[in-house]
Amino acid sequence: MHYNECFGCGDDVEGGLHIQSAVAEGMVVVSQFEVTDAHQGAPGLAHGGLLACAFDEALGSTVGNLLRRPAVTGRLETDFRRPVPVGSTLHIVARLDGVAGRKIYVSADGRLDAEDGPIAVQARALFVTVGFEHFTSHGHTDAMQKFRQARTREREDWDINP
Repeated sequence: MHYNECFGCGDDVEGGLHIQSAVAEGMVVVSQFEVTDAHQGAPGLAHGGLLACAFDEALGSTVGNLLRRPAVTGRLETDFRRPVPVGSTLHIVARLDGVAGRKIYVSADGRLDAEDGPIAVQARALFVTVGFEHFTSHGHTDAMQKFRQARTREREDWDINP
């Protein structure tokens, strides 16, 4: 989680995606997304735009975890291969495909209900590296303050030799 109030990964957002991501072997980032009733579009199925949001979060997490650079989504392409039912879990595996200057290319596969399940959604994205001032000049001042306070608390709570 990069920010507790993030719709994609934050714990404090009711109806949010609550995506959990981690770096895995082979320099990929794995994420899990549980589809709830709050995420449906057609009855019993995940909303396509919400699935695109889930992949934006997973791909952004890949950029953040593997490159440790602030970046924003420049383009996102999503291919819907099969319906994603409410109650299912998407297992998303994302990888870094390349970097060219400020441009970062990433892609991901989302499999239904198991790491080796059928592919339901695939996505590719272009992220663009930005300076931290991008967030301070365009983001809401109160949100930036909450973000800074949370980061300070995280550092204070972490101890290398407990």
